[in-house]
Formats: sequence, C-alpha cells, structure tokens
Amino acid sequence: MTKALLLGTTGIAVALAVLAFGFVAGSPQIAKAGTAQPVQMAGDTKIDRAEVEGIIRDYLLKNPEVLLEVQDALEAKQKEEQRIAHLGVIKNAKDQIFNSAFDGVVGNPNGKVTIVEFYDYNCGFCKRAIDDMRALTKADPDLRFVLKEFPILGPDSQKASVVSMAFHLMMPEKYGEFHNALLGGQGRATEAAAIKIALSLGADEATLREKMKDPSIPEAFSKTYDLANKLAITGTPSYVVGNEVVFGALGQEVLAEKIEAAKAAL
Repeated sequence: MTKALLLGTTGIAVALAVLAFGFVAGSPQIAKAGTAQPVQMAGDTKIDRAEVEGIIRDYLLKNPEVLLEVQDALEAKQKEEQRIAHLGVIKNAKDQIFNSAFDGVVGNPNGKVTIVEFYDYNCGFCKRAIDDMRALTKADPDLRFVLKEFPILGPDSQKASVVSMAFHLMMPEKYGEFHNALLGGQGRATEAAAIKIALSLGADEATLREKMKDPSIPEAFSKTYDLANKLAITGTPSYVVGNEVVFGALGQEVLAEKIEAAKAAL
C-alpha cells in the first residue's frame, strides 16, 4: 500500500511539474504521445520536456523524503476536510446520533457528555472494548454512554441485533445487562443466543418474538447505516464524542482524552 501511494505521488509530482513548465506565461504547451516536445519558457529559452522529466526524476531519487512530505500533507488535508464534513453531519443529525429511541444508554442517562458507540455483537474488537465502556462509565459519573447497533458482520449479527432492539423496546431498564451478557459472552452472537439471554432477564418469549417483527426495527437499522455512511464509518467499533468521530478500538486512555476534550468544549 505504501509503495503504491509513493508511486502515485511520484507520478503526480512529475505530472504537475511538467504541467507547470508547460503553462508558463499563460500559454499551455500540450505534448503529443511519443514525441519529445519543447516547452516554451520566458524569453527565448526552450527546455525539452524529456529533459525536464529527467531533472525531476533525478531530484526525487536524491530526495525521496519529499514524497513522504507530500503524502503527509495530503493525508493532513484529507483529515481536515473529513473533520469539517463530520461537523456538518453531527450538527444536522444531532438527535439521531445522540438521542435515538432505539439506542441503549448506560452510565448516567442525564450526563453532560455523551459518547456514542457504533458496534456489532460479533465484532472481536467491540468485545474487547466493552471493558473500556465499563471503566469509563465507572470512572466518570457524568458520562452518558449511548450504544448504537450497527450489525455489519453478517446475518447472525443482524438477527442478534433484532432481538436486542426488541428487548430494548420491551425492557429498557435491563438493556445494559442484556448488552453486557451478549457482547461479553463467549462464542458467536446469534438470534438463539440473544433470545436465551433475554429470557433469562425476564422477557416473555411470545411477546419478544412478536416485538421482533416490529417494522420500526429495520427502519432504525436503515437510518443507522445511512448515518454511518455520512460519517464515513465502515467498521466497528467507531465512536462519536462531542463533535468528533473516532475510528477503531483505541483504548480507554484515548477515549478518556476525547471525553475530556468534549467537556472542555461545552
């Protein structure tokens, strides 16, 4: 991947440099394929295009760190553009992100700072990150932790999340226990596994299965997928903390820093 990026950067650097030589004094000089075209410079000086390309090539070979600088600058520019785009999405979809009726909440439901986790019950990184959630909510009594179901790892994940959402609609006060048991359990999360946990927490099976047919559940999934697409979220876990989108299981310390930054911005 790095080699491909560097090769791409090299091509861009050479192409831009050649074009820069070709657009001197507002007069573009277009080269024809298979020919060595002279480039008109200021005054009567002419430089052969092949000579220009050779000069650039030699320079880049002697100073390859320039390619890394260009790549770093490009990545920084793209990150800043993405950050600005995220601000707009978060502003326009604030209620859907932070206050969806289908999302479970752990920690302080009235906390001043909210962190939203997009997760899949069969995501190994999400399973490990559950300890981060527990530690963060225990350490910060003012933290509101929203759990947004984002089943992207196949039919088992989707079916388990249907059960999860149905259980949340029935018994929201026990959703935290359900979530911890299913995400923190051993083995693959399936519809059967999710139903077993729901029943162990007191859900009536007939009522649960009827609630699983609620058309608002797939509608909620659809809205979450659309939201994730707008936020450029393609994997789990991913988080929204304040006005920032955080990708990946970065650990408790990083998330705590993001939470403190969100508090400072209030």
